[in-house]
Parts: sequence; C-alpha cells; structure tokens
Amino acid sequence: MTPTSFESIPIVSLSDLAGDDRQRGALAERLCTICHEIGFVVVTDHGIDASLIDDVFELMQRFFALDDDHKRLIDKLASPHFRGWEAVGSEFTNNRVDVREQIDLWTEWPAVDDATDGPTHLRLLGPNQWMPDDVLPGQRDLTLRWMRDLGDLADRILELLAIGLGLEPNHFADLFGEQPMSLTKMIHYPPTPAGGAGVNAHHDTGFLTLLQPGPTAGLQVLNPRDEWIDVPTVPGAFVVNLGEMLQAMTGNYFVATAHRVITTTERLSAAYFHGPSLDTELTPIELPGRFTDAVAASERHRRAGFMASSEQTDAGVGDMASELSASTYGEQLWNYFCRSYPANVAAHYPD
Repeated sequence: MTPTSFESIPIVSLSDLAGDDRQRGALAERLCTICHEIGFVVVTDHGIDASLIDDVFELMQRFFALDDDHKRLIDKLASPHFRGWEAVGSEFTNNRVDVREQIDLWTEWPAVDDATDGPTHLRLLGPNQWMPDDVLPGQRDLTLRWMRDLGDLADRILELLAIGLGLEPNHFADLFGEQPMSLTKMIHYPPTPAGGAGVNAHHDTGFLTLLQPGPTAGLQVLNPRDEWIDVPTVPGAFVVNLGEMLQAMTGNYFVATAHRVITTTERLSAAYFHGPSLDTELTPIELPGRFTDAVAASERHRRAGFMASSEQTDAGVGDMASELSASTYGEQLWNYFCRSYPANVAAHYPD
C-alpha cells in the first residue's frame, strides 16, 4: 500500500553505487520506492568533488556581486535560445513572478538556420552566452565541467531507477538520443518578501534534477495533505527530484512533486536538469504489472497532473492539474518557455 503522505525528505547514501549487484539492487529498490512515494531525496556519497562545489559557489558569488550593467553582457532577452542572465522578476511560475535572478546555460548544439521550418522546439538549439574572461574569469570551463560531472551522476542514478523498474540498466541512456539537452541554473535569491516566493510552487519540466542547495534553507516540498515540508540542508549533499517527463513515461508511478523556495536570508543554489534529445517522445514505458497495479491502487498517483499553461490557469485549471499536452521533450520545454518567459517569446518569436 502506498503511503498517503510524507512528513520528511529521506537522506540516502549512494555509496552502494560502487557495490556488487545485490547492493546496487537494494539501492535501486529504495530509490524507486522514494521516487514513487515522495519524488524527492537528499543524496550523500555521490562522488562529486567538494572542491568543484566550492568553486561553483565562489563563481556565483563573483557574478551576482557584479552590477547590472555587467550582468547585461549576457542578458537573456538578447538570446533567441533563452540563455543568459535574467534580473529579479523576469520569470513567471504559475502566472506569478519569481523573486530571484539567475543564469541559464543549456547544452550547446548548432542553431538551426531556419527554426521556423520544422518543430517549434528547434528554436531552443543554439549557443550559450558567456561572460568575458576579463569580467568573470573561468566561467565557461568551470560550468562545462559542472555540467559534465553532474550529467555523469545523473546517468548513474537513472541506471539505478531503470534497474528498480525492472528494465535494462541502459534503458534511459538509450532513450536520450544523439543531442541531449540539459540545463544548469545558477540562482541568487534575495530575501523573499511577504506573500511572495523565490520560485513559486511548480513541477520540474524534464527528466531528473540535481540541486546543490548550498547551506541556506528555503526549499520546500508539498506533501499530499497540502503541507509544506522543509528539505534538510546536509553539507555537500545533493537534492534529487523528478520531472514531469519521468512521471509521464512511468505512467505516474514516479511523481513530479510540487516544490517552492521561500528564504528569509540571501540564498545561492545551483541546479542541473538532466534532459534527452528534444525529439524524445513522452511514450509510457511498458512496466511490470506491480508498478501499474500500484498506480491503479493510489488515487494520488492516478490523479497526478502536469503544469498548466497560462491559458489553462486563466480558464480555471489548477496550477498542476493539467493533462499532459506535449508529445515530445522539446514540445514540453517550449511550453515551459512560453509559460515562464512571455517577454522573451514576444521579443524573438512574435509568430
């Protein structure tokens, strides 16, 4: 029987990633159970070098200490591929403004010459904007290392989830295609004003999220009783949660759980969103009967919804109560950008 709620976010060591088949199998089973019941877990012993984490936070401190004129050297409004820096108040979540500034950096692929001739999501392919080395030395090399190392960790976690679901270990790797698209967000939250949120309640869009939350609390997860549960801050640990893509592909066995950030003090965090090729289809995986039976037996899982578009919320659909409206990862991402960055879409894609 699936628990109807949860009171805390579990902390799990990944040390058995290097263990034998029995140890890896037990770890896979535990993670799959958590992803079914909660959708969030804090992981330790993950293998990411502590010095890399320190360097990334030092880089963020240097960048966010710059004046806005320097930050605008990589203004996201100048990028037709939605990459770069955005000021506080630029992003909307569920039609509500987020109180944070951030840098968005995606996997780089050549831009399509005529992005209007083909699927809309082809417009997302392209270069990042990088700060000049004389203003922010080392940004590019450090960020690329961060994305590479976290991508490797995400792949290892997806192997465990595949094993726990009774699939071949490389099942998700095979789905990722030839042009995987992952995102790094480097985020600065000022103290949250009364009635606001650093980022409003939402589901993540993609596959798998790895968050380095730093030492400052503020991340909260919504349980099925509509209670906000604080995510513990564990030095050096990563928060792992699932996106709507895995929820859809597992037929709601895994859940993309609503979360938000509210902080009383200044906060930095670095998030990595692991994603496949834009043309990856959101086709449900054929899972053993015990998983589909678990969904059928749980009203929470049967009714688990997806992020609504602005038009849907205006029409009265709940913020995260929409039916899945995308057929591919790229379409899912394009819907996210249209929902979250209306000014960018209007500037570059008035069609």
